[in-house]
Amino acid sequence: MIRVMPTPISPAGMEGLDAIASRPDRALLAFDFDGVISPIVEDPEKAQASPRMLQALVGIGPLVGSVVVITGRPVSFVTSRDGFDTLLSVPHFAIYGHYGREQWDAASRTTMSAPPEPGIEAVREEVTRLLGQPGAHQGAWLEDKGSAVAVHTRRAADPALALAALSGPVNELAERHHLRVEPGKMVLEIRPHGVQKGDVLQTIVRDRDAQAVLYAGDDLGDLSAFAAVDELRENGVPGVKVCSGSPEAPEVAEAADVVVDGPAGGAGFLETLGQRIEMKDPPGAW
Repeated sequence: MIRVMPTPISPAGMEGLDAIASRPDRALLAFDFDGVISPIVEDPEKAQASPRMLQALVGIGPLVGSVVVITGRPVSFVTSRDGFDTLLSVPHFAIYGHYGREQWDAASRTTMSAPPEPGIEAVREEVTRLLGQPGAHQGAWLEDKGSAVAVHTRRAADPALALAALSGPVNELAERHHLRVEPGKMVLEIRPHGVQKGDVLQTIVRDRDAQAVLYAGDDLGDLSAFAAVDELRENGVPGVKVCSGSPEAPEVAEAADVVVDGPAGGAGFLETLGQRIEMKDPPGAW
């Protein structure tokens, strides 16, 4: 079980929330999709945004400088989810898909994409062959993310054993093609070097001249964004790290200032933050 901590446990986290509440028009709120906006499901292709979370984003969106989604998913996946059109009313809303290799904004409703990374196609073919071989990983499957590929073991008879059995071969072939492996919740994702959420978050903060930042994540891939928040704090930009709690990734909860109980808890947290902004509560009133 994850111990839920809806109130920041660190002075830096409280300072980040105070900065967002006192200067909301200069604040950036950034969110992962899976596990934060959408509950985790066995088949990632069936993931849908939590209706309450969508409403919470719509509610707080007009109160802050900007709201963005940073995800390994393609932009097209996020925009095709049920209820997505409700977010079109959020000012300065944007999606950074494929870890920033795709960018979409609500104003233009167009997607800009970086060119494909060499090596991904070859890795895709090799992983497909690997998963076709008999072994402890039976039930594992490949998700094609375009600029990355992900090997999921959640459907295997023993997901943890399957993940361990695939870890060596997957890391070996990624290294051979000059790519890197990002582990997650019963998943091994192969992607280009230098492609991580922390870099994307830093770029967005700089481009939008944000003076306070919130990042909400749930998986190991979000730790780089948490590290980016730490670095921004050191450079004078207050921030808060929110974990959408999961027993499969306790490291994320340990690194966070705030732990909420999945998308429902995240929605409640945003609703409370929105109320605090509207009421102009004094610092430390959380």
